[in-house]
Amino acid sequence: MGLFNKILGNASEVSVEKLNEKYGRLLTDNEQVELGFKLFRDTFMFTNKRLILIDVQGLTGNKAEYRSMPYKSISRFSLETAGTFDLDAELKIWISSENLPSVSKKFNKSIDVYEVQKYLASKVM
Repeated sequence: MGLFNKILGNASEVSVEKLNEKYGRLLTDNEQVELGFKLFRDTFMFTNKRLILIDVQGLTGNKAEYRSMPYKSISRFSLETAGTFDLDAELKIWISSENLPSVSKKFNKSIDVYEVQKYLASKVM
């Protein structure tokens, strides 16, 4: 099921140690990765200060876009849980006054999406 979830673009959790090793140079002083997820080639991680999205581009994956979203700029978010036939949950995040979500990520059933929502709520509120 792991490969199937990767093909569909469902997120799976990544250890903080691996994220620090690979993306530590993106962090500011006193910033720490607290939670992170990997999609097929992309990664997104929650730090104590912001949400960082890493969008790997191109065939070789050498090019990447790094998007940084401070928690104070997140205006709202929604969580759609997995159902019986729908195998993944979806998190949507809106930035400032945008009408459409800036971020939309799918999680497989191995991720406790309620904990992700709780974490995000604690940072945004």
